[in-house]
Amino acid sequence: MSSPSTTSETSFTAEEVASFQRDGYVIVRSMCPPHLVERMRAVTADNLQRLVEPIEFEADLQYPGAPESRSEAGGRTVRRLKQAHSRDYVFTEWLTNAGLANRLKQLLGPELVCPLAHHNCIMTKEPQYSSDTGWHQDIRYWSFTRPELVNVWLALGSEHKENGCLKLIPGSHQISFERHRFDDDVFFRTDLEENQPLLDQEVLAELEPGDVLFFHCRALHAATRNYTTSSKRSVVFTFRPVDNPPKPGSRSAASPELLIH
Repeated sequence: MSSPSTTSETSFTAEEVASFQRDGYVIVRSMCPPHLVERMRAVTADNLQRLVEPIEFEADLQYPGAPESRSEAGGRTVRRLKQAHSRDYVFTEWLTNAGLANRLKQLLGPELVCPLAHHNCIMTKEPQYSSDTGWHQDIRYWSFTRPELVNVWLALGSEHKENGCLKLIPGSHQISFERHRFDDDVFFRTDLEENQPLLDQEVLAELEPGDVLFFHCRALHAATRNYTTSSKRSVVFTFRPVDNPPKPGSRSAASPELLIH
């Protein structure tokens, strides 16, 4: 894995930019101010306790490990709280954080947009009824002029192998894959011998509260279910350069977007 940053500065180093371009991801340690992390944790706990809509439940997607329906045991286990930006002003404070905007401008250019149609959520991975997410690229269901977007994943708690932290394939964002290497649901096939050399290169994105993972929308990533007794929660937003708009009439164009200064 690329060496994560420990800097308190508000920009990437040249080495970090090169690392992102090469590997498709980079981690900045302790990037989000602790007071913002704590407020996001509080909002998340409150919204989960009250089941504040809109919500995606584990049973809705039926990934491996999830309950088969909302009516079964564990069927009301939350997978993510959608539309995070509208849940509390603290998320606007995070989106306008100088360190976040400056780093994204180094990767995407001087004018940034945050699409609210994709991600814009609090990912939750609960004990017992969470699920496995197969290898995929986030661009698979998105419709933009170019596949040039960056995801920003903020850890609200510790993320490690046992509780289902993200796994990534370095350099996979630079590969143009043929369609047969994915299954019908556009997950990268683990049963295909051709894919195995890449899958053998997986790395873990282990994070602590306030750590931030930047990764390219074409980077292959996956995650297991949570095998611990504690919840794992993360805040995720996506960003694009202003000259990479969504395609008209697509789901990507169906929601408002935020211009980030």
